[in-house]
Amino acid sequence: MKEKELTKGKVTTIIANLVVVEAEGPVSQNEICYVDRAGVKLMAEVIKVYGKQAFIQVFEETRGVKVGSEVEFSGGMLEVTLGPGVLSRNYDGLQHDLDKMKGVFLQSGDYTAPLDYEKEWDFKPLASEGDKVSAGDWLGEVTENTMPHRIMVPFKFTGSYKVKSVVKEGKYKVNDTVAVLLDSKEREVPVTMMQKWPVKVPITNYTEKPRPFKLLETGIRTIDTLNPMVEGGTGFIPGPFGSGKTVLQHAISKEAEADIVVIAACGERANEVVEIFVEFPELEDPRTGRKLMERTTIIANTSNMPVAAREASVYTAMTIAEYYRAMGLKVLLLADSTSRWAQALREMSNRMEELPGPDAYPMDLPAIISNFYSRAGYVYLKNGETGSITFIGTVSPAGGNLKEPVTESTKKTARCFYALSQQRADSKRYPAIDPIDSYSKYIEYPELQDYLNNNISEDWVDKVMEIKNYLIRGKEAAEQINILGDDGVPVDYHITFWKSEVIDFVVLQQDAFDEIDKSCPMNRQKYMLDKVLDIYHTDFKFESFEEVNPYFKKIINEFKQMNFSGFESDEFKRHEKELEKIVKERKVEKEEAVEEKE
Repeated sequence: MKEKELTKGKVTTIIANLVVVEAEGPVSQNEICYVDRAGVKLMAEVIKVYGKQAFIQVFEETRGVKVGSEVEFSGGMLEVTLGPGVLSRNYDGLQHDLDKMKGVFLQSGDYTAPLDYEKEWDFKPLASEGDKVSAGDWLGEVTENTMPHRIMVPFKFTGSYKVKSVVKEGKYKVNDTVAVLLDSKEREVPVTMMQKWPVKVPITNYTEKPRPFKLLETGIRTIDTLNPMVEGGTGFIPGPFGSGKTVLQHAISKEAEADIVVIAACGERANEVVEIFVEFPELEDPRTGRKLMERTTIIANTSNMPVAAREASVYTAMTIAEYYRAMGLKVLLLADSTSRWAQALREMSNRMEELPGPDAYPMDLPAIISNFYSRAGYVYLKNGETGSITFIGTVSPAGGNLKEPVTESTKKTARCFYALSQQRADSKRYPAIDPIDSYSKYIEYPELQDYLNNNISEDWVDKVMEIKNYLIRGKEAAEQINILGDDGVPVDYHITFWKSEVIDFVVLQQDAFDEIDKSCPMNRQKYMLDKVLDIYHTDFKFESFEEVNPYFKKIINEFKQMNFSGFESDEFKRHEKELEKIVKERKVEKEEAVEEKE
C-alpha cells in the first residue's frame, strides 16, 4: 500500500505559544504537528481549524520561530505510550521521561522515550490459543514493582479477534511480540506489551452496570467520618496559599485505599514540584513497607513551562490512570492544581480572541472541567473484574476566593468539596478542612448510607449528621460570645462552644507527622466518635464561665493523648480511664438534671 502523504504548512502568525499555520492539505482537530525552528522540531497540537488556517498551540517556547517556518503534521493525535515500566517514572506533560534528560534545564526539542525498551520482563500468559478476545482483554501479565501489570489487547483494535498464539512464560522486552491474533478475515495481527492511546479520548473497555458505593478510606477523620469519599468518586480541595493542600495530598496518597497513585503537578510553582520529586521517593508505603514511589507515577509541569504543556499534563495523567483501571486496579489520581490548567486554557482562549466568560476564562470552562472529571469512576470490566479511578483535584483560587469561576465550575461537577480555611490554617488546626463549608454529596445517596450503616454501625449516618449539627451550634455560640463578651451570655453558651471544640480537636484535627495519628482506621474512628458523642450528651454543672475553659481543656488533652497512643494499648486505656475520672468531676446525673429542669 502507498503510504499516506503527510500534510505540510508554513507559519503565518506567532502570538507567544499560539502559532497560525497555512496548511497545504487536510488537517484534523487535535492533530499533532512539528514546527521547524532552525532544525529543531517543536511539538504542537492543532486546537482550531478555519479554512486553510490551522491554529496550533506549541508545547515549547516559540522564541526563534519565524514567519515562513515549515510545519509538518503527523496525522495522529497526542498519544501516550502504555506498557510495563510506567510506574516510578517522572514524566512531563507529554510523557517524556524527565530522569533521562541531561543538564539542569530542559532543552527545546529534547524528547525522551517514556519506556525502557531494553529491559526484560517476566511474562506469564493468561489467554490461550483459540480464545475470543477484543480490545482491553487480558492476554498476559508481568509484575511491575510488586503490582500485577496486565498485557491487554490494544484499545485501538475494533471488533472480535481469535488468539492464534501466545508466547510461553519467560523474559521479553516491551516491543517483543507476545501474542498473534487473527481478525475477522483471518489476517495475523501481532501484539506487543506496549500500545499507544490518544490522551483526550477516554479508554472505555468496560460494560455498563449499576455501580456499588464503597467507602474509600483515606485514614483522615475529617474526610472519612464527616465527608466520605467513595471508591471511584470525585472531589476537589480549594484553598489559599499555605493552607496545607500539598501536605493533605501527600497524606491521602500515602494512606488511601488505592493500588496505584498518579500525581499530576499541572503548573504549580517549581519549588513545590521539586518537593514532590524529593519527598515522594522517600515516603514509605504503609501497605507494603517499600517505597510509595514504586506504585506512583508523577506527571510534572511547572508554572513557567509553556501553557500548552500544562494543559496536556492533566490528560496524560488521566489516560495513564485509565490504563491501570483497565487492569482491574484501584487508582487514585491527584491533580495539583487544576487552577493552573484553567489558566492555561484562559491564556490560549484570549490569544485566539474568543468571547471571554467570567474573569476572562473560556465560556465553555464548566463543560471542559465536567468532561474531564467524568472520566473518573468505578467500572466493571468485560471479564467481570472491577477497576476504579478516584480523582481529587486541588484548586488555588486567587486570594482564597471560593466564588471564582474555576472553583464554582468544579463544584458543579465534583461530588466532594473539601474547602481549606485560611482561618483554620492560621490557628494551626490541620487538616484545615472547614467542617461547615465542606460537604460530600455521596453521603446523601441511599446506597452509601446503607453501606456505612451495614459496615460501620447501624446508626452511623445519623451520628455524622448529629456531629455536623453540633459543630454549627458551636460556631453560633462562639459568635454570640465574641459579640456579647464572656460574661454577657449564659454559661450554657460556653458549654456548647467547648463541646464543639472537643469535636474539633479530637475528630477534625490530625497530626500527619505522628506515627499513630497520621492514619486512623474506621474502627478507631467509630470508637472515638462514640466517645466524643458521649461527652456531648453529658450534662455538666458549672458555677461560672471561668470554670468551663480549663475543665474542657483537660478533657481535650486526654483525648489527644488517646489519639497519639496505639488503639486499645495500655497507654490508650490509661488515658481513657483518666478521661472518665475528669468527666465524673462535673457530670450531672440524670436525676439531678431532671430536678434542675423542673
